[in-house]
Amino acid sequence: GAWDMIRAYKDMREANYIGADKYFHARGNYDAAQRGPGGAWAAKVMSDARELWQSDLSGRGAEDTRADQEANEWGRNGGDPNRYRPPGLPSQY
Repeated sequence: GAWDMIRAYKDMREANYIGADKYFHARGNYDAAQRGPGGAWAAKVMSDARELWQSDLSGRGAEDTRADQEANEWGRNGGDPNRYRPPGLPSQY
């Protein structure tokens, strides 16, 4: 599951596409959770750690953290990540 999260993060950085953040959050959590309870656990731990850092140290704020966590939970619970896919994001992602 951890590799799924890392892959989603790397893809997000590579795509560098405005508005795609929540899609990659949902996709990483979804892919990791599909591997079973251990993958879901890894996704939760990594997502929570990233959001703690992001909200406390980066200054992006509570609203962004809440929205990221919503996308994380959506994907981790089996929701289709495409719910968050922005129009025009290249199909390779």
